[in-house]
Amino acid sequence: MKRPRCFKCDEFFPTKRWKLGYNTCLTCGQSVAEQVKFCVVPMHKSNYVVVSNKAELKGINNKTQ
Repeated sequence: MKRPRCFKCDEFFPTKRWKLGYNTCLTCGQSVAEQVKFCVVPMHKSNYVVVSNKAELKGINNKTQ
């Protein structure tokens, strides 16, 4: 079996990591993980909701002025 290559830097990374579902080396994986952004929004008379899609965030408060 060929060793997998990172899709960002084209370096080889361990096969065990690829079997876990990752397609990046540890270094590139760290930089990708740091780019993920999310927001926690309090819902009216409810719990907090984690929002990671900006379109969903705009749709939460659907009242217009």
